[in-house]
Amino acid sequence: MLPPVEARKLTKVPFVEMADGRLQGVVSSGSDPARVYVSSIGAAEHGLGCSTNNNRPCGGLGGRWACNHIKAMVDEAVKQYGPERVGRFLGVEADEVSTGRDLLDRINGTASSTPAAVVFARFLRHLTYLELPSTSGPIPELHWFPATGGAV
Repeated sequence: MLPPVEARKLTKVPFVEMADGRLQGVVSSGSDPARVYVSSIGAAEHGLGCSTNNNRPCGGLGGRWACNHIKAMVDEAVKQYGPERVGRFLGVEADEVSTGRDLLDRINGTASSTPAAVVFARFLRHLTYLELPSTSGPIPELHWFPATGGAV
């Protein structure tokens, strides 16, 4: 596990990852506290996807223009991983990129569907680790994480 490049507030974007050929995350709704959106950008083709966790399309996503959920996700990904790493993952030249908006300005996205259920299930799985009792012993589900020399 790599520490975040910059501290993140988890209330707006509680989950962001670079996996399955996409930058993807879960973003809280600005209007309904019970609703979340699953947003993504394809690493190769820059397909933009955003829908609720029950597959209702985001009204703010239009063609190649990112909605506010995608913008928030990219901003938090830059805080988590750094602009260079996110830029490399998305195949964007990130030499003068310092924010998520800079990265979004450099992609030519198209509307695309995202497997929201898969991303949301990964997020829920991550939440289960918060419910585990504190222990210094090994956790079988996390055996594949590399051992670290200090506290995480």
